[in-house]
Formats: sequence, structure tokens, C-alpha cells
Amino acid sequence: MKRKTKEIVCGNVMIGGNNPITVQSMTTTDTRDVDSTVNQIKELEDVGCDIIRVAVPDMEAATKLGQIKSKINIPLVADIHYDYRLAMESIDQGVDGLRINPGNIGSLERVKAIVEKAKERSLKIRIGVNGGSLEKDLLEKYKSPTPEALVESAMRHIKLLEDMDFDNIAISLKSSDIYTTIRAYELMSTKVDYPLHVGITESGSVKRGTIKSSIGIGYLLINGIGDTIRVSLTGDPKEEVFVGKEILKSLGLIREGVKIISCPTCGRCNINLIDIVSQVELKTEKLDKDITVAIMGCSVNGPGEAKEADIGIAGGKNEGLFFRKGNIVRKIKSENLVDELIDEIRKF
Repeated sequence: MKRKTKEIVCGNVMIGGNNPITVQSMTTTDTRDVDSTVNQIKELEDVGCDIIRVAVPDMEAATKLGQIKSKINIPLVADIHYDYRLAMESIDQGVDGLRINPGNIGSLERVKAIVEKAKERSLKIRIGVNGGSLEKDLLEKYKSPTPEALVESAMRHIKLLEDMDFDNIAISLKSSDIYTTIRAYELMSTKVDYPLHVGITESGSVKRGTIKSSIGIGYLLINGIGDTIRVSLTGDPKEEVFVGKEILKSLGLIREGVKIISCPTCGRCNINLIDIVSQVELKTEKLDKDITVAIMGCSVNGPGEAKEADIGIAGGKNEGLFFRKGNIVRKIKSENLVDELIDEIRKF
């Protein structure tokens, strides 16, 4: 059962409470290049990104946020480090949220200035604690970025904001180590009811990072922890969104759309199964159909093993079988397998 958390707002998206778990990503473009940044965000919108974050390394980048915001459809979060003036300008530019560590912004007066302006605009602030950026005294106390160190750091930042009567807060406690991340979130979930932004930081390449993130994020979600997720991958950010959505789909946490199941292939396979699956995935990724489709390599694995699928095909020599709920309906010429399967999906 999902942990009950406080509901907070980020633009037109609600996080926490009984709201669906959202998927976030971060642009890889130079934020000062408005066109490139907007184009990338549009691509991420198309694959289902719910919230987008952009780096704000300097004032020039901050002053471009309004132009970017005006051309996109999902909430925009500014990633700020150290310079409170960048946060102030980002808010003036109309962003929907900030990712900051209040403790490294400077004096209390500077933090208060940000908080007061965030209150006026109903902005979300995400306290983002990473294993690689812990306060020196905590590293001395715990000797390494332990789960307890991450949580203590986050609690400091939370107290700063709460003392200023601000509670539109989300929290992340990320490490590149799966076990450290999991334990930190488990500890945090016993201390506060703020929404948790879950992810494994610096998880690596698309292949390895997907595996690490799926294990870490999946474990936490299975145990009811997590209100919004970001899969951090070294690669095209669209991959982050795709993996994030697939994690949620696999756990039954969001409507699946077209769910495709397929066999791993073997020496009995008489069709180009890998190519067929790729084609069908591409052609159905935006279809709003609650349907399970089986694509099997031979008559041994399907229709029998795929009888729980709504519809499917099984390959054969020069032809394939089309079936519904395990019952064979007709034969299809091999060259027509993809087209006829897509037609059946659309008609379902």
C-alpha cells in the first residue's frame, strides 16, 4: 500500500496524496539556448514526461526561463545551486518549482527571500540531498554518506523552510548506491509526510542505469515509498521517461496502454521477432488502448502460453497465426503480420 503523504502543487500537477506517481526528467541542453531547450522538452512531453527540470548555472540562463515556460505544457523546475539571486530571478520568470538545498544558498535572509517569493507564487521547493554534496560536519560525523547522514541533512533543510512557515516541499535523498538510497528513503518515510522524489543518482549508461534504477526505484515503490520519480541515465532524457513509465506500468501504478508481451526467441522461431516487436511498439506507443498483445515466435509458445493476452500473433514458416484469448482465428502471410496486427489493435 502506498504511503500516505501530503499533497503539494507543482504548476498544473499535483504530487503526493492520492495523486498518480509522476515521472520527471531533466534537459541536457544549454538552458541559455531557448530553441534547443524547448525542442527537447517538447520531445519529452511527447513520450509522457510530467515535470521537467532545467539547469540554471548563471543569470543569463535564469532570464531565459520565461521564454521557455511560455512554449511548453508541463511544469518547469529550476535547478539552483549556491546563488540565491538565480532562484529569485527564476521565480520572477514564472517557473513552477525550485530544486535547492536551503543550507547552501547562504544566509537565512537569502533563504527567507526565496521562501517568501515562493509562497506568493505557490511554488514547490524540492530539497535535493545527494551523497556527493553532504555538509562537511555530517561527513565528519558519519565518516561517509550513510543513509543516516542523508536524512539528517534533509531534516536540517526541512526545518529551515518549516521555520519560515513553508511546507510546499518535496524531498529527494539520492545516492549512486542502491542500498544507501533505499535505506535513506525508508528512514525518511518514518520522519515526515512530505512527498518523496525517488531515484538512483548517477546510475550510469542507459543499459546499466536502467537496471540499477529499476531495482532501486521498483523496490521503494513496491513498498509504498515514492510520489514522483526520475530515472537518471547518461543518455537521451527520453530514455529516462520511457524507463520511468515502464517501471510504473510493470507495477500496475499507471494505466498501461498497449502492453506487449513477447517470447525470448529460440531455434524454433521462423520470423524476425525482434524487428516485429520493435515495429509494433513504435506504432502503438501513443495508442490509448487498455490491451495486452502477444507477439510469439512459434506455435509452441503461442497461442497456448499467451492465452491470457487479448490478441496476438504466433510465427510460422511463411505465415503466422492470429489469435484471441488463446483461440486461433486465422492465418496471416508473414509479410502482413505487423499491418494486420496493428489493424486488430486499433479495432479492439
